[in-house]
Amino acid sequence: METLTMLSKLDLAKSDKNYYHAKLTPEVRDYDSYYYLSIEGKGSPDGDPFLQAMEALYGTAYGMKFLCKGEDNDFVVPKMECYWFIEGGQEVQHKFAEAAKSEWCWKIVIRMPDFVESHHFFQAAGQLTSKKPELSLVIDQLKFELINEGKCAQTLHIGSWDREEPSIEKLHGFIRKEGLEIIGYHKEIYISDPRRVAEEKKKTILRYQVR
Repeated sequence: METLTMLSKLDLAKSDKNYYHAKLTPEVRDYDSYYYLSIEGKGSPDGDPFLQAMEALYGTAYGMKFLCKGEDNDFVVPKMECYWFIEGGQEVQHKFAEAAKSEWCWKIVIRMPDFVESHHFFQAAGQLTSKKPELSLVIDQLKFELINEGKCAQTLHIGSWDREEPSIEKLHGFIRKEGLEIIGYHKEIYISDPRRVAEEKKKTILRYQVR
């Protein structure tokens, strides 16, 4: 009798808890270099540039997933992450909360498993361009890049994204107390699916690269 074997599907959120889990108490963790699918832009997260960037990013990410699945390397598309900042370098980032949303800069990233390679990216981006030519200029801005954050300070925020300030202040206080310096932009990892989780229960990892 023939036995059917289900292929395993890699879920980084489960297999790499050091990266995708955080505590309510701030802490320092170290991270290796990982490849990410990324796109940068400027403007409100409610605006067309951000929404089109999301569409291009996820369309390409799922394209890469299905290419890898055809090679018996299936995976769950990982959690979305985003760096938030304003123009002017590290010395002006404390003014981010005061800036109009139209002045917000962002870099959306999705981490990729180790077996995903650049040819998967170029093929998936090309397929999406053929399918949605109206997004071609946005797709052209996508990157498949290696990022090494190294030492980071982080904490878990539970609740609305608009009410992160107390969590951010707690994390900043911890960083100062530990004698560390922030050298990266404010980063959020969206653990909860906002379509399925109530506003007050949403989980977001807040993370800064430090030294």
